[in-house]
Amino acid sequence: MQELGGRVAVVTGAASGIGRGMARAFAAEGMRVVASDLEAGALAVVAEELRASGAEVLEVVTDVADAQAVEGLAAESYARFGAAHVLCNNAGVLNDNRPTWESSLDEWSWVMGVNFMGVVHGVRSFVPRMLEGGEPGHIVNTASMAGLMAGTTNAIYYASKHGVVSLSECIQNELNALGAPIGVSVLCPGPVRTEIVDSDRNRPNAPPVDEPSREYRRRFRRFLDTGVEPDDVGRLVADSIRDERFYVLTHPSWDSLIKARFEAMLDGTAPAAERWPRE
Repeated sequence: MQELGGRVAVVTGAASGIGRGMARAFAAEGMRVVASDLEAGALAVVAEELRASGAEVLEVVTDVADAQAVEGLAAESYARFGAAHVLCNNAGVLNDNRPTWESSLDEWSWVMGVNFMGVVHGVRSFVPRMLEGGEPGHIVNTASMAGLMAGTTNAIYYASKHGVVSLSECIQNELNALGAPIGVSVLCPGPVRTEIVDSDRNRPNAPPVDEPSREYRRRFRRFLDTGVEPDDVGRLVADSIRDERFYVLTHPSWDSLIKARFEAMLDGTAPAAERWPRE
């Protein structure tokens, strides 16, 4: 998809972080933007900012973990603009770090519901419409470096992001087999200056945060503060769509961690683990 101007981009998780960076990048490209998020107040601020920049914007409050809500997002997008050319399944959350066997089923349901099923819901609701429209398009699924490497923290988050990577690979192959004019990218960022550490601010009935979790969040926030700006990631995504790049990585210096994981697979050794965040 070489030409972005005048096309329609749908971005979930658009009220903050990487999603806001994508929405800004697409608006700068002259695209019409459907900005979606669960956080209504922050979404309204972003939508007004984009309109002030001259973009045509539709804002839709959506819980991506709810299949019917995402179907409603697709219906509203097509009712307003008649098409969706770029679909960014970006909304994501992060769980507090604790051993896998100590994580509650509610936490598993929350993280997988947003991070993985949110992508599934977006694909199910938008791709049939995109195929029927017959126009060039592109899907961007936000995973993480956590989806490409072995970790020692946040097992639920890692599992959800590995799932997004695998799902994206399958979708690309399926679309290729159909000869569809729709490309796919899986975004695997390293540290980005976002507020994902506090993503349970939107979690229904979020449990109290204990002291070990508070300390973990403090350390992870310091780690993210060393990262890149969301707007830089947004521009990288726009360029990757034009370049038809499938794997979109933000931190080349981390390539060795990916390589170490796959070398361990071939060697049959224990996973090549790297602590993330580093002390």
